[in-house]
Amino acid sequence: MFKVEQIDHVELFVPDRHEAARWYERTLGLTALPQHEDWAADPHGPLMISSDGGGTKLALFLGEPRRGSPTEGFHLVAFRMGGTGFLAFLDHIKTNPVYNDAGDEVHSLTPKDHGKAFSVYFNDPWGHRLEVTTYEAEWVRGRFLAGKC
Repeated sequence: MFKVEQIDHVELFVPDRHEAARWYERTLGLTALPQHEDWAADPHGPLMISSDGGGTKLALFLGEPRRGSPTEGFHLVAFRMGGTGFLAFLDHIKTNPVYNDAGDEVHSLTPKDHGKAFSVYFNDPWGHRLEVTTYEAEWVRGRFLAGKC
């Protein structure tokens, strides 16, 4: 018997892999993986980025971003953070904007309370839908109710 251990990577198409990697590093803390630089040397290969040393990765490929309706294939990539990181991310985007569905810069996001999780939804500069979520919902909810956010 076998089972999948985890998601290895999600592929995104961007017009400039290194520019995209810089945005993801600045916005979400994902960095290029030195152990996969040889793949990025090939113009058709991926630039692999990760926040955990390569456990889970984004593979940035050179190409036209594949935009479509949420019912046509890829919908979004969700990144998990602890409660402290989630609130820090909300503060971080004040000076490191994300984008809305129309492609406009956004400097603040309204968290959605899912009961056992909080999430915010946004786009990268190329229209890929992203989510940041935390399962430390009670802690985050307490910070919001106390007005400390």
